[in-house]
Amino acid sequence: MQHEAHTAHQHHHEGHEGHEGHEGHEGHEGHEDHGAHAPTGHGTVSWSTAARATLHCLTGCAIGEVLGMIIGTALGWGNMETMVLAIVLAFFFGYSLTLWGVLKAGVGMKSAIRVALAADTLSIAVMELIDNGVIALWPGAMEAHLDDAKFWWVLAIALAAAFVITTPVNKWMIGRGMGHAVVHRYHH
Repeated sequence: MQHEAHTAHQHHHEGHEGHEGHEGHEGHEGHEDHGAHAPTGHGTVSWSTAARATLHCLTGCAIGEVLGMIIGTALGWGNMETMVLAIVLAFFFGYSLTLWGVLKAGVGMKSAIRVALAADTLSIAVMELIDNGVIALWPGAMEAHLDDAKFWWVLAIALAAAFVITTPVNKWMIGRGMGHAVVHRYHH
C-alpha cells in the first residue's frame, strides 16, 4: 500500500520539474502547475506570464519613448536625434523598472544590474525595433508633432505592434530560463 501511495505521489508531480524525488510536500496542496506562474526554464510557459513580462518591458519603453520625443521636440532636434534619444531612454527606463524590483528584493546593485540586463535586453531590443520601425515607415509619422493626434495614434499602434510581436519572443525566452525567468526568483 505504501508503494501505491508513493507511485501516486510521483505521478501527481509529473510535469512539476524540479520536484521529482522530493519527499513530504506538506503545505503544498492546491498548488497549480508551477510552469504557468513561476517559470523555471523547464517546460511550458503560459501566454499570460509572457504577456506580463512584455507589459513590464513595454511600460519602461513607452515612458522612455514618450519622454525622448518630448525632450527632442522641445529642444528642436531633428527626427534622427530625437529617435536615438527615445531609444536610449526606452532602454534606460526598461532596465530601471526591473532594477528597482530586484533591488527591492535585497539584491546588491552589481547583481541587480546583471539580472536587469539578462532579463530585458532582447525584449527591449525587439520592442524598440518594431516600435520605431512602425513610426519610421508610417507615412507622415516622423513629421507629426506632439500636439498632432496622428503622433499619438501612430505611437499607440507602434507600441501595440511591439507588444504583439515581443510577447512570443518573451514566451520563448522564459520557457528556456532566459529573459524574465531570471527575475522571477526575486519576486517572492
